[in-house]
Amino acid sequence: MNSKMMKHMAAAAAAATLVGAANAAIVTWNANLVIPNNIDGQYINVETQVAGSAAGNVAGWDLNPYGTSTTAMSWFAAAAPSGCVMGLGQGGTTSAVASLSAGTLVGAASTFGNTASSVTAGGWMLNSANYFGFRFRGADALTHYGWGQFTIGATMGVRTLNFVTFETTAGASVTVAPAPGAIALLGLAGLAGRRRRN
Repeated sequence: MNSKMMKHMAAAAAAATLVGAANAAIVTWNANLVIPNNIDGQYINVETQVAGSAAGNVAGWDLNPYGTSTTAMSWFAAAAPSGCVMGLGQGGTTSAVASLSAGTLVGAASTFGNTASSVTAGGWMLNSANYFGFRFRGADALTHYGWGQFTIGATMGVRTLNFVTFETTAGASVTVAPAPGAIALLGLAGLAGRRRRN
């Protein structure tokens, strides 16, 4: 094997090691959890991956999406520091749980709270996947950051929590990104395009 090829293989191995290390502290729960359009919704413990329709049924719960509206989903969270990333609602005047763009950094510099996520200008999109950011107090009693994906149907009353992802290292920021399957599909599309050009 020539030295150029050996350098290339060493670089690839080093990159693979870094990727593995970077992802080692990330946990993803493929919840596939329907949030009923009622006053209870679902109480969710992010770490233990347990959900239920009453706070008393979910020890150490962190997030509670709920609500009976067809234009908004309300949010409740456990005591601070738990909460969701906030953003501007319709007309830039109402603070609401934000529908985040891929690439948004969720961490100590984000603004957190709990209120309705609405179908408004800059708000959540119907018939689409929407990303949200959150923080919670872990079993280690420290603050952790994460993000998740909701699929919203024809109204805000039709919603499924697809997954949540969080950083197990306390205080470490996370970046909102498409689901791993979407990334893989994008990579395959890029390879197919490259092959056609060659």
